[in-house]
Amino acid sequence: MVQHRTLDRTFSALSDSKRREILDRLGHGPASISELAAPLDMSLTGLKKHVRILEDANLVSTEKVGRTRQCRLGPPDTGGSARLWLGPLAEVDDWLESFQRLWNERYDRLDEYLREL
Repeated sequence: MVQHRTLDRTFSALSDSKRREILDRLGHGPASISELAAPLDMSLTGLKKHVRILEDANLVSTEKVGRTRQCRLGPPDTGGSARLWLGPLAEVDDWLESFQRLWNERYDRLDEYLREL
């Protein structure tokens, strides 16, 4: 059940195009809230709400640096582990992989059946 809450939170965070744009931008490196807001033509308050949702889903982390808030991909302090860095995305990948296996098995059975015909 806990995994489903994580998946729900991750899919919910990824469901918004602005949040996906934020993640795409952070894929190029850390950025401040204002740097993220400018190309999205969004208020700082609006962008902060989106960043908070991404933070709650452990997709990004923020840190106060002087007078700005810096954002970066991934949860805080991952200890260098790629699996931890991917965090919720790794869980999404595992969930999708289970469906891929299921459908591959079904296609294999269909292929076998068609050959018998």
